[in-house]
Amino acid sequence: MSKPAVPGRKKRDRWAKRDTELTVLTLPTVIWYICFCYFPMFGILMAFKNFKIVDATKNFFYNLLQSEWNGVDNFKFLFTSGSGALVVKLTLLYNIVFIILGVVVPVCLSLMMSQLYSKRFGKVCQTFMFLPYFMSWVVVTYFVFAFLSPDKGLANSILTSMGKDPVSWYQEPKYWPAMLIFLSQWKGMGYGMVVYLASITGIDGTLYEAAMIDGATKMQQATKITIPLMKPVIIMMLILAMGGLVRSDFGLFYQVPKASDSLYTVTETIDVFIYKMIKTQPNPNMGSAASFLQSVLGCALILTSNWIVKKVDSDSAII
Repeated sequence: MSKPAVPGRKKRDRWAKRDTELTVLTLPTVIWYICFCYFPMFGILMAFKNFKIVDATKNFFYNLLQSEWNGVDNFKFLFTSGSGALVVKLTLLYNIVFIILGVVVPVCLSLMMSQLYSKRFGKVCQTFMFLPYFMSWVVVTYFVFAFLSPDKGLANSILTSMGKDPVSWYQEPKYWPAMLIFLSQWKGMGYGMVVYLASITGIDGTLYEAAMIDGATKMQQATKITIPLMKPVIIMMLILAMGGLVRSDFGLFYQVPKASDSLYTVTETIDVFIYKMIKTQPNPNMGSAASFLQSVLGCALILTSNWIVKKVDSDSAII
């Protein structure tokens, strides 16, 4: 027995012109993902092989397929290394701080920006806050070096003028955790602020008008209207940030401290550790294994976080 037709729903059996237009419109994105996201995943095989150049006259794919399988041996170097515990601890601790501040700071800034009466001044502030996001860590490294240079740095010049001894900033680990956290927030807070500010602009203005009629202060409006309505976006950003809990910004932890060996106790995150291992022991298998492990753990963290959020508040989950 055939199902009754749903009122208002038209049955489409043939390919329409609109379908062709939409398909052509999505082709560039699909091709980009295939070429740069899915096709390189073939290299995951390297994580489980002892890759060697079997035949120099053949291409990479032939040598990869002909290399011997070695199971999970490539993953062992992360756990058997003497500094493995320090590397994991630093990565997790830094990322926990980054995730917390990555929500608190942009949300506070977006709330302040939304309360500005001058829209022109607000746009100027947003531009200056968003500008560091487009700067590479290489450029930031030179700015930092201009401040912290042992010889002619601005920081030591100020200390000297105050009658204090100059500091060898690139030899003193105790100063760098705070500096790295500050630089991370300085560079990324503009992007987060724009995301949350877009969420605030989508809130119905009549809610604020009703609150002002009832005598609500700006703080009460923010805590009772703005922040609760921003909750889905905040939770979504938190879930996505959880996927990067086992990753670190290589430029921040390697380039900014100028790869100083004296600072390894506060800058040796997983990505820096992998780079140094591959640099001292040229073995692409270990790097591929570590990257694969990070991706799997990141995906698992996102799914777990989403599952927890779905149990608590199903409307705030992203999948």
